[in-house]
Amino acid sequence: MNNINQQISAIQAQYSAHANEATALQAHHYVKGKFLFYGIKAPERRALDKECWAEVGLPKYEELAEMVKILWAEPQRELHYFALENIGKLKKYWKEDLIDLLEYVILHHSWWDSVDFAAKWVGEFFQKFPHLIVPVTEKWMASGNMWLQRVCIIFQLTYKKQTNTQLMFDYMLLCADSKEFFLQKAIGWALRQYSRTDPQAVIEFVANHTLKPLSKKEALRLLAK
Repeated sequence: MNNINQQISAIQAQYSAHANEATALQAHHYVKGKFLFYGIKAPERRALDKECWAEVGLPKYEELAEMVKILWAEPQRELHYFALENIGKLKKYWKEDLIDLLEYVILHHSWWDSVDFAAKWVGEFFQKFPHLIVPVTEKWMASGNMWLQRVCIIFQLTYKKQTNTQLMFDYMLLCADSKEFFLQKAIGWALRQYSRTDPQAVIEFVANHTLKPLSKKEALRLLAK
């Protein structure tokens, strides 16, 4: 058994042994029936992940894409989270080609939970490879795919003073008229987060542009207190 299959078998065995049918059903309903679950809550899942890594180790970076795609083909959502956790565990080995894998997980079995998890890694990836920010995000914005566009808006959530505000604002304006809840929410979320760093910039942006009510409400939430 190769390293990939060994790790996948180990985590499946761990998750199966700790499955909770009632919690799984709740989680299934929470994501509007889109995915199946073992029913393992995040703290316990992370503890099981650590046990798995201690038992069989991490995949090699060269094995990562194959492993992630195998896990992504499985029906249980916790296995998708485990795949994403492995991407983060190999952070020091990341290469430029990782962006293709991140795009893959954003586009497949897409829902806010996995997309926002992937967006965190996208943000850290672009800090490591900043020359790829513009070409990749321009391509994603032009794709018309809601989830890729959401990532373009939120990947800078942790950047604070290093935020490229012009890029962020430009992408928000491209989506400002969208009827998609997840894009309206992303605009508000990113603005709200950035208001912690530069509240005046957010106030002026909201005042000078027409945003959907949800985006505007979320953007100004911290500033209304």
